[in-house]
Amino acid sequence: MSLRRSGSHPVDIANSSGFMAALTLQGQAVPAGLHVRLNLQTGEREARLPDNKNEKSDMKHQKKRKRLDEMHIDSNSFTAQELKEALAKMKEKEKTESTMEQKANLEDVRKRFRPIEELKKEFEELNMKIETDLEVMVKLINKFNSSTSALDEKVAALYDLEYYVHQVDNAKDFLSLGGLQLVINGLNSTEPVLKEHAAFVLGAALSSNPRVQVEAIEGGALQKLLVILATEQPLAVKKKALFALSSMLRHFPYAQLQFLKLGGLQVLRNLFKEKGMETLYIRIVTLLYDLIVEKMLLEDSENKEDQLEEKVQQYKQVNLVPAVVEQGWCEIISNLLALPEHDTREKVLKTVRVLMAACRDKYQGDYALNTTLSMLRIEYEDLAAEEQREGDNDSYFKELLSSINTIIRELRSGYL
Repeated sequence: MSLRRSGSHPVDIANSSGFMAALTLQGQAVPAGLHVRLNLQTGEREARLPDNKNEKSDMKHQKKRKRLDEMHIDSNSFTAQELKEALAKMKEKEKTESTMEQKANLEDVRKRFRPIEELKKEFEELNMKIETDLEVMVKLINKFNSSTSALDEKVAALYDLEYYVHQVDNAKDFLSLGGLQLVINGLNSTEPVLKEHAAFVLGAALSSNPRVQVEAIEGGALQKLLVILATEQPLAVKKKALFALSSMLRHFPYAQLQFLKLGGLQVLRNLFKEKGMETLYIRIVTLLYDLIVEKMLLEDSENKEDQLEEKVQQYKQVNLVPAVVEQGWCEIISNLLALPEHDTREKVLKTVRVLMAACRDKYQGDYALNTTLSMLRIEYEDLAAEEQREGDNDSYFKELLSSINTIIRELRSGYL
């Protein structure tokens, strides 16, 4: 290996172990692998071959030269400009590879998904149109109200409407479209099946929807429902009418007050005298329990906001419990404990406990009730014990036994 001094012949340093002057021509690069230093005394640059201890350094430079060769760069001599060009080629290669990857990803997305415009076009070709709930309800209301619609078409329209009006916003739209009054008028139909489905739609629209509740009672729905329950009708019709009545009364004290004034409790009481209405018994008891409890919870609430206080004042006008006692509901409810279903007994026991303060005197003098409670205690002691042996974590029978024991204690405490 040789170095050219400025203005002289090349100098061979291959056999030299020390540094030799290496004044290169201007712009000439020093060959890779040499150790270079600046002589501070002479001001000249000197170079030498690396010693044996630095063979590893040689290996690194050899690998570097191989990489540069792959990039078509002279491994013996390259300038700063050449390095910049090599780096630019590397960046261009990375950019090309990245662009190709993005194109591949985009092609994959195109294969997996289709443009919305293409889907819309296909729907149009199939004569299909995506309709809003409002548009669907308009069509159903028109079909129900049309004089040319057959009975089964009207029933089908009501069946579909019940699905939509469950949603609060849809129920409000149903009201705005005039559908609510049409359904209320449908309660007067001479066709039992239309009465049944009209009451079903009405009950769905009334559920937890104060605005619809107000409009319904002003539209005469309460009176029509009570007429259905008070007259001879198929069980299916009365069942849906009771559902609609329950939806109207819950959390609506004004409707509860009108219900009492119109003799609603008496209408429900008479159902217990009709044959074939047994499936309605527990629904009625559950309704009475819910109405009593919602008033108690509101009166016991510590929240004293103006709006809530106004509702408390409205509930104070609803004297439901005194009316229940006066019309003999204490005995009607307690007699249902003789029914065999555990679920029925559970609901009846809850109602008896809620009415205990008002019905205590009647319950204490009711020999049949006390006998029934004693028999139920024995039955549920066995069931609770079996439940515990089987490791049932539900403790359903244990809770029923606890309710029975609580009622027995409260009845006996009245004698002390």
